[in-house]
Amino acid sequence: MAKILFMGTPDFAVQTLEAIVEAGHEVVAVVTQPDRAKGRGRSVVQTPVKVAALAEGIEVLQPTKVKDPAFIAQLKELAPDYSVVIAYGRILPASVLDIAGKGSINVHASLLPRHRGAAPINYAITSGDTVTGVTTMLMDTGMDTGAMLLKSETSIGEDETAGELFTRLSALGAQLLVETLEGMEAGKIEPVAQDDTLATYAPTLKKSDGKIKWIMSAEEIANLVRGFSPWPGTFTEYKGKLLKIHSGRVAAIPELAPGTADGSIEPGTILSVSPDAVVVKCGRGVYEVTELQPQDKRRMAARDFAAGYRVAPGERFG
Repeated sequence: MAKILFMGTPDFAVQTLEAIVEAGHEVVAVVTQPDRAKGRGRSVVQTPVKVAALAEGIEVLQPTKVKDPAFIAQLKELAPDYSVVIAYGRILPASVLDIAGKGSINVHASLLPRHRGAAPINYAITSGDTVTGVTTMLMDTGMDTGAMLLKSETSIGEDETAGELFTRLSALGAQLLVETLEGMEAGKIEPVAQDDTLATYAPTLKKSDGKIKWIMSAEEIANLVRGFSPWPGTFTEYKGKLLKIHSGRVAAIPELAPGTADGSIEPGTILSVSPDAVVVKCGRGVYEVTELQPQDKRRMAARDFAAGYRVAPGERFG
């Protein structure tokens, strides 16, 4: 069995850490982001990976600077066979990547070279992909540019959100990493270079990215709402106040939007209120909002919003 230095931070990495331990490998240490203050009370919160590591009795390192010579010297003393890196949260220099004798392996939540970057799960959905997966690769100093080792594909459900896909890919990634370590130890995996001409990018998301532009098609808006759920979420405005959109669907009957062909109805216009949705004209097609949240209010079904705010056809979102 191999000696593993594990580097990761969020929930997505936890199952892989646990799978490595269960497979019998020796995790010599876990490196994760420093504890940070969160929430209204600003209480200090440990990272999910730290919590999991401490539960397994594994040493935890939380450097503020990964280029710190003292930290690098500490890693060299551990003499790992492999470094396993999953969503650690920082770009790692060669001085860290080269410490592992047999290489540094990354688990990335996409089918590389598609969706390189920090938010591959979100962008897979917002891009309208029907298939995604996880890829293990040997790390270099680029952004997810290393030679690929193994891939595992899965279909994206028609109504699946990023949060739901996150959970599935976390389990898939854990299984693939264990298979990758086994294959590497047995000398059965030949790294394959990525084709950079096929690369797409999934940069870090900001809350402002969730603003709905009703000029988009109904399908694009549906993908945005699913892809940004639960974070950073999607939003619009109604009567000058913020309105979060939690769920909805593309209208099955485009004829619900008279005037779509000649453009006489502006995108964002409320066409009607059905028993379970607020029906909105888009740049192309119609989107039915089924669950939303007015500013400073609770999350609610569209019918409750429509009744409580007396929503009328002809009013506009955005």
